[in-house]
Amino acid sequence: MKPHRIRMAHNLLLNYGLYKKMEIYRPAPASFEEMAKFHSEEYLTFLRAINPDNVSEYQKQMTRFNVGEDCPVFDGMYAFCQASSGGSIGGAVKLNRAHADVSINWAGGLHHAKKCEASGFCYANDIVLAILELLKHHKRVLYIDIDIHHGDGVEEAFYTTDRVMTVSFHKFGEYFPGTGDVKDIGANNAKGYSVNFPLKDGMDDSSYETIFKPVIGRIMQVYQPGAIVLQCGADSLSGDRLGCFNLSLNGHAECVKFVLQQKLPTLILGGGGYTIRNVARCWTLETAVVLGEELSNELPYNDYYEYYGPDYNLHITPSTTENLNMPDALEKIKNKVFENLRQLQPAPNVQMHHAAPDALVGDENEDEDEPDSRINRRQADSQVQHGAEFYDGVKGE
Repeated sequence: MKPHRIRMAHNLLLNYGLYKKMEIYRPAPASFEEMAKFHSEEYLTFLRAINPDNVSEYQKQMTRFNVGEDCPVFDGMYAFCQASSGGSIGGAVKLNRAHADVSINWAGGLHHAKKCEASGFCYANDIVLAILELLKHHKRVLYIDIDIHHGDGVEEAFYTTDRVMTVSFHKFGEYFPGTGDVKDIGANNAKGYSVNFPLKDGMDDSSYETIFKPVIGRIMQVYQPGAIVLQCGADSLSGDRLGCFNLSLNGHAECVKFVLQQKLPTLILGGGGYTIRNVARCWTLETAVVLGEELSNELPYNDYYEYYGPDYNLHITPSTTENLNMPDALEKIKNKVFENLRQLQPAPNVQMHHAAPDALVGDENEDEDEPDSRINRRQADSQVQHGAEFYDGVKGE
């Protein structure tokens, strides 16, 4: 995963003028204590201490915490975790305070990280931390994952509670992380509150719509959540370097549209995506969907314009990849999911106590100019590389 994608998406958003339609909010980086609400202190201490210059001193811990191959050590790694987590926690606080109907953090969505372990280039699970924040004000939270990879870290975190329902649509079978069978439905009192829809190669727009809308629609009826978290991993798009689905941008964005139609406080997050020009395209379009804006297919000139050649269009053309997801097989899985949902009691009744204080998320007056600075924060944000952006790669990847 290359967080350079976030900078590209941000720049495309700016040049389409979408920033004029939204509130740009700068949350504080997540503190050690905030991240320790899910992650172990020992693991966080390790993340804070290690860097490329001292890896030889931490070989045993690297093995223990699964840092090394899929999760390499890089400069600013802990700051990256703080920025990503702080954005998602801050977005959740905005929803809790009713300061926004929808919050977006494209630097979030790192769904593989575990309590004491990194996984799949996910070091801190911003999603879990954001959901914990939402649970201070909402009896039930629905988590939906449309990344091509199973949202294993989030599912594992809430596998034994009925206050969070996790729903994942993903490639299954000899594919990372190897979890997410339709039979995996939760444990103990939370049996039935994990929903998995395993898929095969070549999933296209029409097939995805036949499963996503009915499944989410039924879950909304049965579970009646108070808030939704939607992970929009873009590796389910056609042409992704590590993916094998065949979704267009419109097909991916249709999921966002349907979730927004539920009219609930919604936190929208990023996730995977390894053809970075398409990730920026996708998240720009989905920001426009949230804002109710139509975008020209002709891309505006931007700092990364050369990445989008040779057509320089917003939309991508799906490939001719064969869709291995046969309609009867999808219907069978969908019916199994519905059967599992029928076993659930009506929406669980949760006794709410006095809510814990909201996380400290930064300066509420962040838009005010700083009189002692040569430039104000809005100007600085348009020029400075964000703390969640670390990239050392080849142009056009």
